[in-house]
Amino acid sequence: MTTSTPAFTRMPRALRVPRKGISPTVLRIEALRQLRNPYTLAFTLAMPVVMYILFGASAAYGSQSAGHGNVSFYVMISMAAYGTAVAMSSLTSLAATESKQGWGRQLAMTPLGTVGYALTKLITSVTFAALALVAVFTAGVLTGAKADDAWRWVAAAAIILGIGLMYGLFGLGVGLFFNADSAAALASISMTFFAFFGNVFMPLDGVMLSIARFTPLYGFVALSRWPLTDGVLTTGQVDPLWMPLLNVVVWLTLFSVLVVAGVRRSRTRR
Repeated sequence: MTTSTPAFTRMPRALRVPRKGISPTVLRIEALRQLRNPYTLAFTLAMPVVMYILFGASAAYGSQSAGHGNVSFYVMISMAAYGTAVAMSSLTSLAATESKQGWGRQLAMTPLGTVGYALTKLITSVTFAALALVAVFTAGVLTGAKADDAWRWVAAAAIILGIGLMYGLFGLGVGLFFNADSAAALASISMTFFAFFGNVFMPLDGVMLSIARFTPLYGFVALSRWPLTDGVLTTGQVDPLWMPLLNVVVWLTLFSVLVVAGVRRSRTRR
């Protein structure tokens, strides 16, 4: 008794398409695509700079002392942190929605692969987050934002870019969990809402400050301001270091849960 040869066999090694981690061409195209996107330019780059100029540089109180610098520096850090959170959340939400729309199956026929696609999106998100920070910090340098020591500029920037990566998880979870048409807008609008109620745009006090301590941006922005304020609030109260750290850990965990829930929800839709 003879066995029949299967109709479909494994593809010969010579015919397989080699996978690439990152394609410089695709990375360049993705960056240019986002630069041409008015939504990206307006919300991730222009809006934080404009808000810094309105509430920091052009304000009469901008030159007043605040911690180890002035009020303009305080506002500059806040707006840079906000811009980083918006850039990470909005761009990663776009990556998630593209994946849900079947882009992954298209990538399977190219040398880029799913891993290369994910890395490309991650690098693009981090790049735009860094651009938002550089744009706000440059505006700060040009308009009189001051700190007592140069290392405070570096420390604030490092904290913003380091911890700000967590909002990529938020954007990814929103993109996977919600409708593709509204995910990106929902991610960026949520960040703006959290900023208003998270002691980012304006100093809060009393009950509103107590509520703010539980919001997703409070710990992140408080830690970003730490090199300037050492935890001292505009109300004169002092946040112990564990408080913003705990806020970041809790929300990082919740964002991770949102991603897992989004993955499960997207699978049930198939």
